[in-house]
Formats: sequence, C-alpha cells, structure tokens
Amino acid sequence: MGVLWTLSEVGPCTFRKLQEECETISPAALNTRLKELQAAGFVHRVEAGYAPTELGLRLYAHLRPLGDFGQYWAKHLEAQK
Repeated sequence: MGVLWTLSEVGPCTFRKLQEECETISPAALNTRLKELQAAGFVHRVEAGYAPTELGLRLYAHLRPLGDFGQYWAKHLEAQK
C-alpha cells in the first residue's frame, strides 16, 4: 500500500519519480506493485505517469487514519524509553 499512499500524497508520478519517492523499493518490486495495483483497479496510467484511481483514493482515505495512529504510537513508544 506504500505505492498507493505515495501516489495519493504526492500526485501523479513517473516510474522514476515514484521510485525516488518510495526510496527503499527496488525497480523490480515497484514494477510488480504497480501491475498489482493496476489489476486491482487502485492505480492507472495517466499522461503524467501513474495516479490513483477514484477507488484508490477511497482506499487511501481509509488508510490515512492508520498512518495517523502509527505516528501517535511511535511517539508513545519513544516516550516510554
């Protein structure tokens, strides 16, 4: 879901730009994820590269609260040290 998250946050990206934004993903893994996300209907090709579909944006809207909670939890764990 990291690829979908990135596309939803950054906007349409070329393959190269998306790989830069995702940082730790290999080109082969990114290519596989994009194919999977396209087959599932979450991502599609646009003139500017890859972008989330309406379905992908709806999924992102559900994932976003998990990201917010993850940041809260990380702060909580740090405070316990």
